Amino acid sequence: MSLIDSHTLAHLQSWQGRSDTLHDEITAVPLRAWMATLDRPQSEVKVGTELPPLGHWLYFLPTHAQSELGPDGHAQRGGFLPPVPLPRRMWAGGRLQWLLPLKVGDAVLRRSRIASVKQKAGRSGDLIFVEVVHEVHSPLGLCLTEGHDIVYRAAAHPDDPVSAPVAAPSSAAWQRTVVPDAVLLFRYSALTFNGHRIHYDRSYVTQEEGYPGLVVHGPLLATLLLDLVARHTERPVRHFSFKAMRPTYECGDGRAFNVCGQPDGNRVDLWAQDHDGWLTMQATAELA
Repeated sequence: MSLIDSHTLAHLQSWQGRSDTLHDEITAVPLRAWMATLDRPQSEVKVGTELPPLGHWLYFLPTHAQSELGPDGHAQRGGFLPPVPLPRRMWAGGRLQWLLPLKVGDAVLRRSRIASVKQKAGRSGDLIFVEVVHEVHSPLGLCLTEGHDIVYRAAAHPDDPVSAPVAAPSSAAWQRTVVPDAVLLFRYSALTFNGHRIHYDRSYVTQEEGYPGLVVHGPLLATLLLDLVARHTERPVRHFSFKAMRPTYECGDGRAFNVCGQPDGNRVDLWAQDHDGWLTMQATAELA
């Protein structure tokens, strides 16, 4: 039986057009911690240092009171985001365009808007996709735009049909192997003040949400893909789009995944693949 009838969907879609504005300051400490987590060289970070692509995810963090959190560690629903009555929530993908640099010391604001709420039928039941559009401004003007796709799914059941995995491309000009241990996932959760228990609470993620291990953050995978680009070229990224294809897990057994890239002129095709060679994220970066 569907949890999303026409009345519920109409109620959720009444959130379309809602907006929110947050103010922040680009400070140095989160950027230093981000570089340490990614194993980047500890170059000097000071006022005027330019944020790398996706570094803005270290700011405008959610600061809900502990009493406002739901059982999964996220804020209870029905505030800025619609109260979708499906328990599993994932970052499905996004699209970004950089217009002006963000720098340490900047006073910044982010305007966010619910662009759409859509229902789709998945193999295991209803899916609700929520698109949020963000605009980040500094004193110089509009610095970046971002479309953020969130997907909500029903609780897992043992007899749910499983989507056939897709094999990742067989070769790449650029490749880096990453072991996603629990410490890496904890540090990234701490950096982004992400309380979602699927990333650090092994008993919760396996027993309550039905995953085989801790789930590697989608934004962390996207960050590692653009970090791979930065390790191979100094050309700035102007556009980036990414889509989660399949979860990547940390199961406590040391299994690794690869982030890969294939440059072609101003375009870099990027993907992540798990230890079995299945495609887990695909992305494209356009260089200036």
